[in-house]
Order: sequence, then structure tokens, then C-alpha cells
Amino acid sequence: MPPFDPGGPDSGAMKVLALAGGVGGAKLAAGLEAALPGGDLTVVVNTADDFDLWGLRICPDLDTVMYTLAGLANPETGWGLAGETFDSLEMLGRYGEDTWFWLGDRDLATHLLRTSRLRSGESLTSITRDLGRRLGVRSEILPMSDDPVATVLDTPAGPLEFQEYFVRRGQRDEVRGVEFRGVDEARPTRAVLDGIREADAIVLCPSNPVVSLGPILAVPGVGDALAASSVPKVAVSPIVGGRALKGPADRMLSSTGHESSATGVARFYAGLIDALIMDAADAGEESEIEGLDVRPYLTDAVMHDEPDRARLAREVLDVAEGLSVRPE
Repeated sequence: MPPFDPGGPDSGAMKVLALAGGVGGAKLAAGLEAALPGGDLTVVVNTADDFDLWGLRICPDLDTVMYTLAGLANPETGWGLAGETFDSLEMLGRYGEDTWFWLGDRDLATHLLRTSRLRSGESLTSITRDLGRRLGVRSEILPMSDDPVATVLDTPAGPLEFQEYFVRRGQRDEVRGVEFRGVDEARPTRAVLDGIREADAIVLCPSNPVVSLGPILAVPGVGDALAASSVPKVAVSPIVGGRALKGPADRMLSSTGHESSATGVARFYAGLIDALIMDAADAGEESEIEGLDVRPYLTDAVMHDEPDRARLAREVLDVAEGLSVRPE
């Protein structure tokens, strides 16, 4: 494969706003944080996967991003905490509870504290900022909204909330449609809108376009603010050779009427992004992506380890820097 060449100079640091959800998004966010000075990265995270369990508010994507940026995430799974224990969950099982969703003992502390503070009237944005700071996260992590939104999937088994489909039922159901319940009433926070306005570049991480980034874009005002921004917008494809690197993105794209390919990802984001970073395995799709007025860039898009995260993040920033100096 020829060396990666975005065609633009390295202009140094920039303020970057990233949209993320799930493990893939968290990995690239970690690479971006490592490549940027402290405070120059803002990550807006999907909260439509959030749900209540045993009276606790669980925010899977927020926690995955927070633990990853804090260097605490389980390296084998990408989610949860490294070296975690599950004594509380085991005890719940002894009491006869269905322990389908794995909550570790230290992870439980996050949910207990978050729930207590939400009940006292504090916003999810404020709580997330404080928890991240106490874990040593240098970047700003923002929920997409302080208002509740729930991803509900239309399946042959009936409507399923996302965690029911993803964890409890092991992603085995065909997804025929997606509803972001409550999104019409949700509002973006001032912090999210300020992050978009102040960004020098916007990155759409390699997260599931349908259920990880789709909810963020569906919050009234967010999509419009992103579209109105004149800064470079670069997406990274989560699809390599027609398959998702992790999770059900490929099947979900196909079953909801989208093509499971880098081209399908570009088409999903068409009109919003300027460039798509895609794996070299999908080189045959370049011309079709260019026809969508999206510039394709080929690289190794798979992040196996921290050096891969750093490399891919640097390439994303190089593409954004190159786009920022090119005339329209």
C-alpha cells in the first residue's frame, strides 16, 4: 500500500470536536487526545443507549469513552474497567436476579454516584465533566443532550430497547427499523453547541452510523449546527471489506436499507462530511465515494493497539488540516 498522503501540510494543533459511541469511537477519541494538546479535544457522546437497571442510570457509551480516555478500560473488551471484580453481581444472582448486564464492582460506583447526583437535580453534562476530571481525563466529554433519548429497534420479536437487543439477546434479531424515542423533545446543551462553534475540525469516529452517531445527529439543532459549520468534517468508516470491525453495524446498515460498505457509510453522511477515511481493502470504492462529493482517503483503518490509535488519529488530523487549506 502506498504511504498515506493527505496532500496538506501539518499545521499543528487544532481544536477538534469528535462524535463518538461505542468501543471504536472511544479508541479513536483516545488517539486524538494523545495527538492534541490537553483541552483541545471535545467528544460528544451518544446517550440513546442509556437505561435504568436496579434503580441505577447506566450510560454505556459515556462510560466507555470516559474509561478509555482515563486509561482504565479493559483492553480485552474495550468496555468496562481493567482488573474488574464482580462480587456485587454474583450476590445479585444469588438473590435470584437476572444478571444479564455485567456491572463490575468499581463500575458500580460510577452508576451509584451518577444516579444520586441526577436525582438531586444536577445535569448529566455537569456530572460527566466532574467524573472525567476526577479520573484524570484531559478532554471534554459531553453527553449529546441532558434530555433522555432511547433507541428502540423494530425487530421480528417486537420493539427492543438497544441494550436488550445488544447485550441480553446477543444482537441475534434482525433490525428492521430504528426509533430514537424522545429525540424530538431533546435539546442540545449549550456546551455541545459551543463545542461545534469553536471547533477547527469535526471528526465522526468509526462508530455505528445508525445507532451510535445517528442519535447525536437526530437531536434537534445538532445536525443543523454541524452542517452550518464551515470547518473540515472527516468521518472514519467502521466498515472494512463490507463487514463491521466490531458490533452489528454491517447487519444494521443492510437491514435498514443502507449499503454495508465504505460507500454506504459515505452515503449515510453525505451532505455533512468532506472526507471519508477508509481501509485500503475498500480501494475499489473510491470513485463512487468521490461521486458523493466526499473525498476518500485510504489507510489501515483497523486499530489493534495504542500505536494504531495514534497513527490513525494523526492521519485524521492531517486530512482535516489538508482540507482546511484547500480552496473550494
